[in-house]
Amino acid sequence: MLEIIKDTFIDSILLLPFLFVAFLIIELIEHKLSSKSKKIISKSGQYGPFLGSLLGLLPQCGFSVMATNLYVTRIISLGTLIAIYLSTSDEMLPILLAEKAPIETIIKILLIKLIIGMVSGFIIDLIYRKEKDKPSYEICDKEHCHCDNNLIKSVIIHTINTYLFILVITFIINIIFDYYGSDLISKIFLHDSFFSPFISSLIGLIPNCGASVAITELYLNQVLSFGSMIAGLLTSSGVALVVLFKQNKNIKDNIKIVLIIYFIGVLSGLIINSIKLLQ
Repeated sequence: MLEIIKDTFIDSILLLPFLFVAFLIIELIEHKLSSKSKKIISKSGQYGPFLGSLLGLLPQCGFSVMATNLYVTRIISLGTLIAIYLSTSDEMLPILLAEKAPIETIIKILLIKLIIGMVSGFIIDLIYRKEKDKPSYEICDKEHCHCDNNLIKSVIIHTINTYLFILVITFIINIIFDYYGSDLISKIFLHDSFFSPFISSLIGLIPNCGASVAITELYLNQVLSFGSMIAGLLTSSGVALVVLFKQNKNIKDNIKIVLIIYFIGVLSGLIINSIKLLQ
């Protein structure tokens, strides 16, 4: 056990400087683009899913939360909201960068999320075109992800929080690998099974950055297939779902959104797992 703790600590502590740099870049982008992104997405109109999925790819703190507030006040459409949820990477990108994942893999993941988000958004807006409410410009921006005006403080908070999640998840994986072997954890997450995307998409719905951390780490440890990883990352939108249920009083609407995201995540994972060229 002491050897496992030692290996876990050594392996994870090496990620700290990379995580810090990644989150520093993210915070700089956030401070530069936050207000601009809000203006762009608020005025996007019928092009909302296109612009939303593009902006969702950019590593911005709380963008999915901001989009949730814009949807609750009916300034953006359902399709635009879904496009942003699906394309948002949460903590995936800094982890892949910190773990030195191949750049072609990172680009492939981002492009797949972009395309799925964009296409899904336009289809949903086409289906729910009739459901149009009058916009309310009383936008609430109080819900965020603990970002504030102190850039370095925000970077440190994000770095520590993400590092702790990585530490715990890596510790659990190492214990299972050491005592039971990789077969058990592969069985738990049904690696290469038809049902694996169902489980990873469900994990992705957990409204916490830990979901995307777990999914990304499990993929990097070859526990999840590429398609199952995509399925989970598509449903990972951070704390946005918590804000949705808190701010949007229409519970049926909230459940509908969760089911749509879950369905798209599972379906995408199943398709990608069946198409070897995408992996």
